[in-house]
Amino acid sequence: MRLYMGLVHFPVYNKHQDTIASAITPLDIHDFARLGKTYGTKGFFVITPLEDQQTLVFRILRHWTTGYGARYNRHRKEAMDLVSVTSTLEEALLRVADREGETARIVATDAVLQKDRDMSYKALRRLVLSDEVILLLFGTAWGLHKDLLDKADHVLEPIFGKTEYNHLSVRTAAAVILDRLVGRSNRLENF
Repeated sequence: MRLYMGLVHFPVYNKHQDTIASAITPLDIHDFARLGKTYGTKGFFVITPLEDQQTLVFRILRHWTTGYGARYNRHRKEAMDLVSVTSTLEEALLRVADREGETARIVATDAVLQKDRDMSYKALRRLVLSDEVILLLFGTAWGLHKDLLDKADHVLEPIFGKTEYNHLSVRTAAAVILDRLVGRSNRLENF
């Protein structure tokens, strides 16, 4: 499996649909790393052009990969070893291409149905299991900017619960998505 995740902090939208760069949430780094390690992804990119935010991520990574945290909790260290920081999506794609020897297919996520571009979980699962190189993008704040959605090869269909409420945290959405794509459940064939 050659699946990577990217958490985009720019360009994303705020609740007024203005283009912004969102702040890093340290919990996202921990949870995405642990999620990636649990489900066997090959890497997780924190994507932000903001130097102060990159510095924060590097500080967290140092603590858990070479500092006291690495000795205190080796399991967390293993997960945090998956994390990389890039300034742009293009930089993340270059790193994946360097590692894999080919360009990744970009699959974006969005909470809004993209009628002409949506890809089903079943179709994406087939691609992932066929050993296709995939970069699965998640947006922070109020979601990925249209420019990034337009760059994506596919947009994964949204997660719909039992109610009209549709405001999952990005960590929760990522966990649901990865479980649907590569989890061991027999129910996966239904997606």
